Formats: sequence, structure tokens, C-alpha cells
Amino acid sequence: MGACCSTQFKYKGRRYEKEGSDEKEDEGHHRGHNINSDDNSANVTRIGHAGAIVRLQGSSSLTSMYTRKGKKGINQDAMIVWENFTGEKDVFFCGVFDGHGPSGHKVARHVCDALPLKLSTMHQPRPSAKKEGDKDSSHKHWEASLIRTFQELDEDLSMEDSLDSYCSGTTAVTIVKQDQHLIISNLGDSRAILGTRDNKNQIISVQLTVDLKPSLPSESERIQKNGGRVFAMEEEPNVPRVWMPDQDCPGLAMSRAFGDFCLKDHGLISTPQVSYRRLTPKDEFVVLATDGVWDVLSNNEVVQIVASVKRPSIAAKVLVYYAVQAWRTKYPGSKVDDCAVVCLFLKKRPPVLGTLSDISQQTASHVNEVDPKGKKTEEGETVINCDIVVDPKALEEVNRVNGNTIKQRSRLGSLSRDKITTDFGGQTQS
Repeated sequence: MGACCSTQFKYKGRRYEKEGSDEKEDEGHHRGHNINSDDNSANVTRIGHAGAIVRLQGSSSLTSMYTRKGKKGINQDAMIVWENFTGEKDVFFCGVFDGHGPSGHKVARHVCDALPLKLSTMHQPRPSAKKEGDKDSSHKHWEASLIRTFQELDEDLSMEDSLDSYCSGTTAVTIVKQDQHLIISNLGDSRAILGTRDNKNQIISVQLTVDLKPSLPSESERIQKNGGRVFAMEEEPNVPRVWMPDQDCPGLAMSRAFGDFCLKDHGLISTPQVSYRRLTPKDEFVVLATDGVWDVLSNNEVVQIVASVKRPSIAAKVLVYYAVQAWRTKYPGSKVDDCAVVCLFLKKRPPVLGTLSDISQQTASHVNEVDPKGKKTEEGETVINCDIVVDPKALEEVNRVNGNTIKQRSRLGSLSRDKITTDFGGQTQS
């Protein structure tokens, strides 16, 4: 999301909101798949390396994915799911990517396609890895493969003539699930969380990644040691950004990313943070999402919404719908950001009782019942083309928290966001 480098560079300082050629290319991505259409929930798959099922949109028995274009131009978010990854049954790769800069949409989709393919080719399954004593070595093997894949892909990107990634880039948050092993890798400020049960059988969230931003002391120290600058703009004093040594650009709101080669000599890196978690029977699902979701919904709100959807196949779509509504309520003067969500369910769930019509007046006022033909927003867009069935008790708390947050939101926050979205081409990336 966000803006691009200063217009004093030779690279154009605006997104291609009205450029017909780029719009057509965007719509033609993934063999005619229109990622900017209102409904991208139809299943689109192809066969990938080693016979894996590559899911570009839609859902399966254990996955749900959905992206929605915001109000800032072309959708710069991308997402993907590989089932039977590396040719192994029931191994999943999931990823979401948030592009930024004038060519961010192209960079995000290039990385979205290339990263799992390169990882699948590079990571050779080890027969001994399934033995009980080799669990640690298996995790380390994945970690080494992921770090090498990220770094090599960034090098490939720097030599890709068809992509202008000097002042454009993308985040990446991915997971690999193999049996009870979950390997998480993160680059930038997209996020992965786990929905699990506590000792009272209540659904809770566990954040699996750290938002890699220049506000982190270790990240800021690395950047400044390499000549980069870290400071916040007056309009948003709580958002440190990364700047070139002698130019007030690009103002990147993350400390690691693919691309953005104007900053690669000044502390920005493409090395992911890789972590491991052994799954337990209490763990229910993983949610990957771009910051269009996390900017307006908390981790706990996200797991409450996903856990309360009766049909897991539409969980990602429902979550994006809630995020869009939260954007319009919390930041009425700002443009809604792009959103992309992938949900991986770790086991099949029993259906949740209760329908939307059972929800209290408070909740119903926040989300109205959806017509089977699709719900229209005030701008006339269809954002959901399916019935939503949720657990009223869980969403009562979500709306109560949202209501309190809205009252506490400062006017400055809304104004600063609006400034960033309207001043594209001048100063910052986020």
C-alpha cells in the first residue's frame, strides 16, 4: 500500500490508477483472473511444481482466501496457496504480499508467483525428516531453504528488466505446514496469527510474526549504521519511516522488503524472520493478512470473526468485509486500503449455531444481513456474494471493542492517514 519515491527520480511518482495498459495487465494476471473484480471467490487453480495444487483464489476444505481492492487505485495485494507443496501430501504453503510504490502491484504478484516455486524447487524433502529424532533438523532445513530462497529471489528481482523495483517493493508473510510443524517467515509488516483455545476452551489469538518496522530498535540501528535515516513526519509523529541518506524519500514504513533497491545499500534487507511452532490439538486456524486488515482490526477481533463464521470457505471474505466496514467507520476521511486474507484451517470444525438474524441490534447495525446476490456498499460495490452466518456472542464483543476504539480515536490519526493517501508521489511509502 502507500506511495512512492520522490518525483525528482526518473521513476514516475504515481500509481497507475488510470493507465489503461497497466489496468489490463492487472486484470489479466493469472491467466485471465481478474483480481480487481468485486467477486474473486470463485475457485481458480492450476498444477504447480511436483504436482502441487496452486490455488490463486477461492477455497478448499481447509483454506479460504480473498482479496479486495481498496480506494487507492490498482490492488497491490497478492495471495496464494499451494496444496501438496513440494509434492508431499497435506503439506501447505500459504502467503500474502502487500506491494508499495508505483510498480508495487507488479512486484507483489511477481514475488507471489516466484517465491513458492523457487522454494519448492530448492527444498528437497528428506526421508529421515519424519523420524521423531529429526524434527529439529527438519525445521532448520526449512529455515535455511526459506532464507536462501528470499535472498536469491530478491537478487533475481534486481535483474528483472520488466519490473521497476528501484522505488517499489512488497512485503511477504508465508507459512509452511507439514504435519504438526508450522514454519513461518516474515518480511515487512504483513502479519500471521494463530487462532487457538485456552484452558477454558475460549478462542484466543497468538501472534506468530513481528511487524518489521523501523520503530523496532534493532531494525532502526541496522538502518542507521548503513547510512539510512529513520524519522517520522510531523503529520504522523508515531510512524517512523526509512529515508535515503541525502533525500527525503521514499519514507518506507517497513524495515525489510523485497525490492526497494534505492534503500538496499542503506539498511533495508530481504532476509526474513523465520520461526517455528509445533501445533497442538487446541490450535484451530492460521490467518495471514496484509496491513489493510491489521490497521483496523485487532488480533483478537480477527480470530473472533473467523471462528464465528459457520462456513469456513467464506471466512476470508467475511473478514475482509469487516475490515472494510471498520475502515469506513474509524477513518471516514481516508481511502480504504487494499486487503488480502488467507485462512488455513488446521482441522475440520463442527458448524457454529446461530445466524446473522439472531444477532443483537448493536451487531446488526454494524453488519446487515447479506442478500444472496451480494451486498451493496454506499458506493454501489458488491463486497460479499454469499450468506454470512456467525456466532452472535463472539461478535458482540468485537463490536463493543470497535465502538470503544472509535470514541478514543484522535482526529490527528484520521488526518494523517488522509494526508498519506492523497499525497502520492511526494514523499512516503507504507
